[in-house]
Formats: sequence, C-alpha cells, structure tokens
Amino acid sequence: MYFQSVKEASPLRSGVLLLPYVLSAAPTDMLAGFLIHRTGRYRELIWAGVTLMTLGTGLYIDCWTDTPLAKLVGIEIIGAIGVALLFQTPMIALQNTVSQADTASATASLGFFRNLGTSLSVVVGGVVFQNSMNARHPTLAAADLGASVLAALDGDHAAANVGITSTISNAMQRQVVRDAFAWSLRNMFILYFSVATVIVVASVFVKQQHMQLEHTETKTGIALLTEREQARSNQQIDLP
Repeated sequence: MYFQSVKEASPLRSGVLLLPYVLSAAPTDMLAGFLIHRTGRYRELIWAGVTLMTLGTGLYIDCWTDTPLAKLVGIEIIGAIGVALLFQTPMIALQNTVSQADTASATASLGFFRNLGTSLSVVVGGVVFQNSMNARHPTLAAADLGASVLAALDGDHAAANVGITSTISNAMQRQVVRDAFAWSLRNMFILYFSVATVIVVASVFVKQQHMQLEHTETKTGIALLTEREQARSNQQIDLP
C-alpha cells in the first residue's frame, strides 16, 4: 500500500521493492534454527527478535512521501530480521517448556493465537487506516479534487484505490493525496508499534530451560487396554 499509494509504484515494482524484506527474512530464519541447534539457547533470540521487530515497526512511522529508497530498504531489513527471528523460536521455547503429553495441545494453541492475532491486526489496522483517510477528507476536498476521486479516496474505498495517485495529473493535488495516504499509513504503524512495545515487555518473562540432547518419541492416540481389559473385550465379541 505504501509503495503504490505514496511512491506511485506499480504492483510489480512494489513487489520488487519488497524483496529486501523477503530475502532478509528467509536466511535469518535458517540462521536462528542453526543457532538454537548449536547452543540450545532461544531466549536471547526472542529478545533480539522482538527488539528488532519493534524498532523496524517504529521506523515505518517515519516513512513519508520524500523518504529515500535506500532508507526504506534499510528499514525493511531491520523489520524482516526481527520478524524472522520469531518464526520458529517461540514454538521451540513453548515445546521445551510444557510436558511431553501437552506438546500437541500447546503447539495447536500457539498456532491458533497467531492466526487470531493476524486476523485482528488486519482488521484493526484497516479500521485505523480508514478513519485516518476520512479525517483527511476536508483537506482532500479543499484541493479541488473531482467528485469521483474523492469518492475513491473515501475511507471504505481508499485501500482498494491505492493506484489512483499516479492517475492525477496536477502535481499539487497528487502531493495532497500522497500526504493523505502517508499520514493514514503512519497512524496504522503507530498502532502496530504500540502492540510491539507490549510484546517487548512480555518477552522479559520468557524463561530459558535446558534443552535435552536425547530425542524422546511421543506416541499419540487412544491408550492401550490392559491385558485383562483386552481379554474381556475379546470374550464379549465372541459369538457362540
């Protein structure tokens, strides 16, 4: 949304501009797994991850219409490294904390809360963005934009019309629209930065426990019947 609305990039170019984020996250995730395997430590990686994620999210707030591309790439890399350190590390920490019998339940619960958090963040962030675009409506109207453009920039439709910026020929009007998008996205990142700050505080309470070198197999399913119960069951199903 930022690259297409504020930087007037095409969908293809905005995808290319996101490559620094993707290319930084993948090797960082592999490096985190390697470090945990070699050292058995995961708490420090969680601390580093939440710190860099919060820092990157906070730096997104400073992204404006005139932010240079080199700075954007640097912010992407910082944020990507922070998020990548939290891909698998919390799961390992959780599985190493609970009992073996509760591993499946704990894993499923973490996945559930992650999906729930993702859904809520998209919805709440979208509401903040829409309300911010509505708040900029008087400024957009004062720029003598056409009725169709104002309708497209309405809070309910702005996210679906991020490419409208490049269609405005008047330079002054285009700058007003870019400022509106940048300001609205900034408010959304302020929300995400606030949530990330809470996560930093919560990460302090993560405890490091010793990771066993021996692998213990966990068998799932219905508990086996004792020999007497099995024999009784066999007698009940025998026909004369």
